[in-house]
Amino acid sequence: MTTENMLYSSIDEMLADDMSVYAGRPLKNLLHEIQELYLHDDKPWVIGFSGGKDSTTILSLVYTALLYLERDQLHKHIYVVSSDTLVETPVVVDQIKHVINAVNDGAKQHGLPITAHQVFPKTNETFWVNLLGKGYPAPTTSFRWCTERMKIDPVSEFIMDKVARFGEVIVILGSRSQESSSRAQVIAKHKIDGSLLSRHSSLPGAFTYMPIESWSHDEVWMYLLSTYAPWGGTNRELFDLYKGSNAGECPLVIDTSTPSCGNSRFGCWTCTVVTKDKAIEGLIENGATWMDKLLAFRQKLWDSTKPENKEALRNKRRRDGRISYVRSRNVNEDGTRDIKRAFGPYKMSVRQQWLEELLTIERDLRTQGHDIELITRPELHAIRIEWLHDPLDPDWTDHLPAIYRNVYGEDLDWIENDAGAFTKPDADVITDVISLQNTSLI
Repeated sequence: MTTENMLYSSIDEMLADDMSVYAGRPLKNLLHEIQELYLHDDKPWVIGFSGGKDSTTILSLVYTALLYLERDQLHKHIYVVSSDTLVETPVVVDQIKHVINAVNDGAKQHGLPITAHQVFPKTNETFWVNLLGKGYPAPTTSFRWCTERMKIDPVSEFIMDKVARFGEVIVILGSRSQESSSRAQVIAKHKIDGSLLSRHSSLPGAFTYMPIESWSHDEVWMYLLSTYAPWGGTNRELFDLYKGSNAGECPLVIDTSTPSCGNSRFGCWTCTVVTKDKAIEGLIENGATWMDKLLAFRQKLWDSTKPENKEALRNKRRRDGRISYVRSRNVNEDGTRDIKRAFGPYKMSVRQQWLEELLTIERDLRTQGHDIELITRPELHAIRIEWLHDPLDPDWTDHLPAIYRNVYGEDLDWIENDAGAFTKPDADVITDVISLQNTSLI
């Protein structure tokens, strides 16, 4: 029996089996609901895909529902969008790319109007350009600058582009009420009475549909492990990524109500919003020992958020030159709060040291046979410009090309004086002029 026949056989068995019940309803009823909603209007769909179990379930359900429609009923397009922050947990990156490619290939083979896309943050808004380039402190619960720039904005721009083209869109999400009480409240708040849809919390012209919002964790796995992936293959590799882990799910983030994904295997390996990265620790325990260096580097970033380390690592002034003070969160016995200094960006020397360490880790992992890019080359060019133009401590000696050369033994295609900034040759000329003036005065 071919894989295609096995796929249809497994789906047919589930649909015929009255025991295939999820959240109190037969699976076939849910698939019919998806089909009816698809046929109801001309609004294109956008499926949020993070690569995790919940979004994989959503994608599988929608793909399967369309497989059982007549070809002339496939009247509107479905876009699958996955957000790559460029600092995703490395072992997950290939998994997501594999699914996206498989969905695109499978949709062509099955004649389905489905295309899968990856979106990325703008180069000047990536994690490394902000942290190493601009000196932003590692994210914390009180200053979580990463989520909007790296996750929300790229997906929102993709959705709003479709709204501009088609007027309205329906966003299909794998959010489940069981994930957290706060998430359940957000889902209920935006629900439209008498409709399967909810209004998007921040994007006009976008509605959301959450087919598995009432499913339990166990029901998600029951579904995934009871059938083949409709675009080809199985969900076994996905199960292996989760196996033996206490890490949670990281849904596609489209609003600020979504919690940090720091404990998820489908979050960022650089996440410092959580105290410990249980995801990477779990992967290392399960055999991915090559990630030890990533865990150590992430720990260094987290350590930099401790109050006792800020003075040594960060400037006393903010990027705009101000010296600021803030009231402590802790209340003294007399009801007062202490005043403490608010530190600015990381010092240039710290950023330079960390970039060299990051590139060294990348080089060593590549030498060991891991096809990995911890920081992109466009990011390096952007960081160089940020350093040359730094408002507090400009890198007049243009260290970045030398750092890259020291690690890799080669040069990138650097643009000469690309930032138009005051550089080392300028400084040397001024030094020589001052020296000549001092000599003439003797």
